[in-house]
Amino acid sequence: MRRGAADRGAGRRAVAIGRGLRRAGASLALAVCLVRPARAQDDAPRRLDVGRFTAVYFPDDDRLARTLLEGAARNDSFPWLPRPQQRVLIAIAPDARRFRQWAGPEAPEWGVALAFPASRRVILQGHAAGSEAGDPQETLRHELAHLALHERLGDRPPRWFDEGYASVAAHEWRRDDVLAANVALALRGVPSLDQLDQSFEQGTTAAQSAYALSYRAVTELASLDPERGLTLLFRYWENARNLDAAVRQAFGTTLSGFEKEFQHRTQRRYGALAVFADLSLMFLVTSVFILPFIVSRRARDRRRLREMLEADAIAERAERDAILAALLGIPAPVHDAGEAPGLPPSAPLSGDGHEPRPDASTDRSARRDDES
Repeated sequence: MRRGAADRGAGRRAVAIGRGLRRAGASLALAVCLVRPARAQDDAPRRLDVGRFTAVYFPDDDRLARTLLEGAARNDSFPWLPRPQQRVLIAIAPDARRFRQWAGPEAPEWGVALAFPASRRVILQGHAAGSEAGDPQETLRHELAHLALHERLGDRPPRWFDEGYASVAAHEWRRDDVLAANVALALRGVPSLDQLDQSFEQGTTAAQSAYALSYRAVTELASLDPERGLTLLFRYWENARNLDAAVRQAFGTTLSGFEKEFQHRTQRRYGALAVFADLSLMFLVTSVFILPFIVSRRARDRRRLREMLEADAIAERAERDAILAALLGIPAPVHDAGEAPGLPPSAPLSGDGHEPRPDASTDRSARRDDES
């Protein structure tokens, strides 16, 4: 993120940091001569110079500072720009409180790093930063791209171009993921380039969308000249009245013409994806709420099917027994719904739970018949 209007006050803070650094260097030199240095001196800020970069950091960020400066010096060139020559001061804040103190009250809450082109200074978060701070090497290259662009063109680039170019130079390919999930593109359309500049001051969500659209706009602008990219644009922009005049000379089109083409392509490419992603999320949430009802209904249907099969088995057995009884000339047995299929009907029980015994008078009558 680039800072412009507040850079004058930030420059005074950078001078204060530099003075503190010189005092810390004197303290460290004195500590070497002592047998038992004080703990306060062990926690004093340090300085590291690699190439044109100078880092100011605290001991806990020693490894991070060396990695960042070595990477910056090794990859110290930016697309379509000459190699920068100006020295850069990189201040690595040990914690969030110090980062906010160095950044100043006008820095947005969602800012994870700041570049001050006028004072050629970058403020980063140290090892204590959360995951929202992103890859520190990628973040540093983004901020250094601001300084490189300012070294070539000064304050000419508008905010959307400045942020878009820094994202392209830092290879922030994940910016497109924000557009793929941005339903506002499908509902309200792609904003104009002037509206992009205003979006950076409208909160975290709007700013993230503005970063992604700015990245896409600069990428689309560079694609107008596949061989040279933005080389001619930067060359003409140095002496042109404004960006529109430079675009006319470099690409043979107007800035408004490019803006309309950019809006059309972005809407066509990401609008449908955003709607599809939103519908997929709605379908997932709806499925979570509907799934218990589906499971309950399927269990109820299985229970009803089991009862129907049992009823059909009883009806089939009753019909078979009725046909057999008609052939034998005996009364057809009566089947209850609770009887198991295939078992003969059981005899009724007596009151005490045992099978009824034959009546005594019936037995005597039967014996007399036999004797006669």
